[in-house]
Amino acid sequence: MTTMQEGRLWVAHGTNGAVGSIKETDEGFEVRMVDRTEPVGSYPELDIAKSALHAHLTPGAERPEFRRH
Repeated sequence: MTTMQEGRLWVAHGTNGAVGSIKETDEGFEVRMVDRTEPVGSYPELDIAKSALHAHLTPGAERPEFRRH
């Protein structure tokens, strides 16, 4: 029997709701935005992925709150 372990997931919440997510993978942390179908990138560390997600928001947007799911 094979056991598959799911990666951890963080959802980024801005002032108007969810804006993106970060999923832990074997390669690092994959960043996705809610308005895009493809990932915007994969990063080696969670803090870098959080900064990258924030950078993909509109200029001047506050840093979102990240909630682990």
